Amino acid sequence: MTRTFKFEKLSLEGAYLITPFLSDDERGSFVKDYSKEVFLKNGIDYDLKEVFYTYSKRGVIRAIHFQKVKQQAKLVRCVSGKIYDIIVDLRKDSKTYKKWLGFYLDGERGQELLVPEGFGHGYLVIEPSIVSYKCAEKFYGEYDTGIIYNDSELNVHWPIKENNIDQVILSSKDKSLQTFLEFDKE
Repeated sequence: MTRTFKFEKLSLEGAYLITPFLSDDERGSFVKDYSKEVFLKNGIDYDLKEVFYTYSKRGVIRAIHFQKVKQQAKLVRCVSGKIYDIIVDLRKDSKTYKKWLGFYLDGERGQELLVPEGFGHGYLVIEPSIVSYKCAEKFYGEYDTGIIYNDSELNVHWPIKENNIDQVILSSKDKSLQTFLEFDKE
């Protein structure tokens, strides 16, 4: 089976759900999840600066992260396992400011999410997972921040109960992130 790139524009401007190129045969499979040329042909000018991988246990929530300065567009793909990935439009001049969308991403389907600059991004780990971030800007720890995952103003629905997760695992950093109202005042 061979599958070509497919780009689905989302309701939050600049965000896409992307099905990468896949070819499989009796040996296994081959995936190409980024091609500058293919992205440009689809109207997406995206350039890679760094690539990261996270390895996470079931029940981990990586909260709604972003960089205040030198914002990072990200191409996020669950390489193995399963996550519930969310994006939040934090561009104060956007028509969809404060709106969020959520998607199940898994290693089997291989879809990826293009997260534009100015968005917050986080996910809930449904199964032990490896997640790839292909970033269009370098990571700068001094600008790294976020919004607490269970912020009442954003009201993101994390499907914790639906996936029978008994315990949420948060880093100490994610437990002490700002609220949306604190972010909005800046």
